[in-house]
Amino acid sequence: MKLTKEEQAILNGSEGETKAKILKTLVEFGDVFGAEKLVPVTHEGHLVTSFGIGLIKPLFRIMDEIIDAGIKAKLPFTVDPRPIDYENVKCNLLDKLIFSKIMYSQQARYEEQLKKIGLKNSDGFTCTCYMDEVGNIPQYGDVLSWAESSAVVYANSVLGARCNRNSGMLDIFGAIIGKVPYFGLLTDEGRKADWIIEVKTTTKPEAQILGSAIGLKVMEDVPYVKGLDKFLGTELNDDAKSYLKDFGAATASNGAVGLYHIENLTPEAKKLGSKLIKPNAKTYVIDDAELERVYKSYPVLWKNKDAKPKLCFIGCPHLSYNQLVLWAENIINGLKETGKRKVQVRTVLTTSPQVRKKFEQTELYKKLTKTGAKVSSICPLMYTNNPIAGKKPIITSSNKLRTYSSSKYLKDADILNVIVGKEGK
Repeated sequence: MKLTKEEQAILNGSEGETKAKILKTLVEFGDVFGAEKLVPVTHEGHLVTSFGIGLIKPLFRIMDEIIDAGIKAKLPFTVDPRPIDYENVKCNLLDKLIFSKIMYSQQARYEEQLKKIGLKNSDGFTCTCYMDEVGNIPQYGDVLSWAESSAVVYANSVLGARCNRNSGMLDIFGAIIGKVPYFGLLTDEGRKADWIIEVKTTTKPEAQILGSAIGLKVMEDVPYVKGLDKFLGTELNDDAKSYLKDFGAATASNGAVGLYHIENLTPEAKKLGSKLIKPNAKTYVIDDAELERVYKSYPVLWKNKDAKPKLCFIGCPHLSYNQLVLWAENIINGLKETGKRKVQVRTVLTTSPQVRKKFEQTELYKKLTKTGAKVSSICPLMYTNNPIAGKKPIITSSNKLRTYSSSKYLKDADILNVIVGKEGK
């Protein structure tokens, strides 16, 4: 890798041993992927590591070393959701003991560390930092140092920013140095499509299942999707962006997609069209039968596959404001139809702290809470990623949560029926 004089000086220790080690890590990471240089980060950071798991002692040691050296990120950053919310996600005494004393025993310490190196604010904990209410919104062409997979694929695809799928800590290091290695999805060539996806469904495909099908097929490659604009339109309005948020998260978790193009809709596809498709691109046709095949392939990991669900998580990634309103209305109206007053399974809708506060000011929020449903800014994935919660029969409409936990995936309509007690009708 070719370094500037300034970069070489930092590597040689001109700004201290700690900063030299951080830069050395970025350089060696770039060398692995053939990066020719470092390029400036042009927008605020977003970190994937938001959880104070006691076992990851190297993380806390490195953070202390950064703080002791007086180093901060060049720009403020947001971070993924907190792993616990005792107020809105009910825990028994054993759960609390495991969470507070074993799993996330270092949570308070770690959040203090994040503040000292540049956390944007105390509400900066969400996987959807790019929402208008949160405000960490990259512009077209911005270079990022992010690692949260669903945020990376959204920023690349829907916003036209540029970011590789980094791992945790590399996002912090890039934010501190203010530069990242130039390779992969940062380059024009790296953003071209390896696959043409032809969507030939008779109705609008479920975002989570369509994204899953594509992720499982293309893995880390770049797909160019044709036919989806028929259902989403050609403008990135709130509904389209919410759909693509969930679609992208499924491509990134069920595969390793960091960028997709939607013909006539996403910015680079509208600007460059078929020029984005590589000459040797493969084709994958998705029709109703293919979506149903993918859906039926999902395993049920519950010990008792016929168990009655004890908990339902909606929102992984976090719900947009529009999605939160829609789910609240559907739950309230669904309960009226079934003649019930309360949700039939403990239900948690997750969203960013800023969206949650906005929603809490509405009459709809008051009506929703009367049903027993809760609104939280927790990370469902981190909540379920422990031996106790992992044994509970949890249902979700998130393909990401299904993939990373033992939660059972249900389509939106089916999960609503369970919530309002209409299952089997």
